[in-house]
Amino acid sequence: MAESMSDLQARIEELWVDRAPIDRGDPEARATVEEAIGLLDAGAARVAEVGDDGEVVVNQWLKQAILLLFAMAEMETVELGPFEYADKIPLKRRYQAAGVRVVPGASARWGSFLDRGVIMMPSYVNIGARVGANTMVDTWATVGSCAQIGANVHLSGGVGIGGVLEPPQAAPVIVGDDCLIGSRCIVADGARVGDGVVLGAGCVLTGSIPVIDAASGEELGRGVVPDWTVAVSATRPRVFDGGTFGMPCVLVIRHLAPGERHDKAQLNDVLRDHGATT
Repeated sequence: MAESMSDLQARIEELWVDRAPIDRGDPEARATVEEAIGLLDAGAARVAEVGDDGEVVVNQWLKQAILLLFAMAEMETVELGPFEYADKIPLKRRYQAAGVRVVPGASARWGSFLDRGVIMMPSYVNIGARVGANTMVDTWATVGSCAQIGANVHLSGGVGIGGVLEPPQAAPVIVGDDCLIGSRCIVADGARVGDGVVLGAGCVLTGSIPVIDAASGEELGRGVVPDWTVAVSATRPRVFDGGTFGMPCVLVIRHLAPGERHDKAQLNDVLRDHGATT
């Protein structure tokens, strides 16, 4: 980390400790917070990433900066042609210069980062989120605050990627590169989707949902779908006092070779064999 960013981090952490009496009109504090949010907006910093050891590293001072911005910002009216908004955080701008395609009806907040080649159909990306190069955020998909989406990903129609802003140390949702997230999937509560994953339509993946290998019946973990797999929504029986009920799980039905291209027709055949689609 460069010294200047270290200094900025130290100042944000100082403001966070002393946040109770913070003055909304303090220009120095406001400039410090906006500098940190500007780094997120430009992609020069990120809220979280996967470290070399496979563990998620959370830069919680950047989450603290977002929370400080909400505390300091005033509500304002924003008018865009016939549309009017009332919010504390401005919208992103200058999409064309950034190489990003944004269809009318889509919006992203300042403090989110959209890499080159991103396409936003009518959809939403919240502050602190990061969307990798050549990723499509399809119609009515949402990317929650601080979620980290990789490159060459397709978030299909109606996908809900949850946001995790508080507590600051909590890991957000992370979706790896080269993924296909099927229609109406929900990925939330700090869940992780590895590289090259296909999630069948309607999957619900949270940090506590078990992920099970269909071939062996082995539970692979909770809230994490391994790299280069095809997974679908499923249930498994659990016994309660009132009876036996099907509790949700995610079922890995196929393992792909690393780097294997997603042939849409072939994937649909695999998914349909298991009663699912993309």
